[in-house]
Amino acid sequence: MRTGTTMAALLGLALALGGCGGNLFGSSSLDLFNTSSKATTGGDNVAGVGGDANATDVECPGVDVRTGAATLLIGSKPGESEPSPLEVRYQGSIVRTARECRVNAGVMTMKVGVEGRVITGPAGGPGTLEVPLRLAVVREGINPKAIVSKLARIPVTIAGAVDRVTFTHVDSDISFPLPQPLADIDAYVVYVGFDPAGATPEKKPPARKKPAAKPKPKTAAQPKQS
Repeated sequence: MRTGTTMAALLGLALALGGCGGNLFGSSSLDLFNTSSKATTGGDNVAGVGGDANATDVECPGVDVRTGAATLLIGSKPGESEPSPLEVRYQGSIVRTARECRVNAGVMTMKVGVEGRVITGPAGGPGTLEVPLRLAVVREGINPKAIVSKLARIPVTIAGAVDRVTFTHVDSDISFPLPQPLADIDAYVVYVGFDPAGATPEKKPPARKKPAAKPKPKTAAQPKQS
């Protein structure tokens, strides 16, 4: 009797955790990523002609969530930058990330995956939204430099008034030349985060109307010469 009660309690706990954590027993495309910190090679001299002798041991840049971009808040008023707590329709968060790298002929190609979650807020309900996600490869240092920057808009459908939906985005083609010297690859970081400002199309100023052309003055008819 105790065994049955214990099993029922464990099952109830597992279901509760599944409802809170989302993907407890499920699978994700991020599970298929290569977890090695090193890049695989295409068999050629990955650093190009005259490259580094240690080019076969290239670090794969890590992935970090950009500070201040880990949470997405969507309010009930369109265009509102930061809704009040009671006016939040949906809240997005980044759950985990994954990456793997391949190097060939002096070019690194990264495959970056991001898994996130959208939940309904106090003002939420059924509907559809686009999650604006920014992926950027940055060379850190005294003067940080963006190497690659890509914006993705991920469609998410909310089915109920109280709901949580997991979304996954995988970009398999983030490519850039290897730095020289090759050791500088240690300064490269892939930042991911929500970018609602970047997803808003820029409003162009209205085109100026050209002033109407003034009619040309009529010339008097010249008398015909006989």
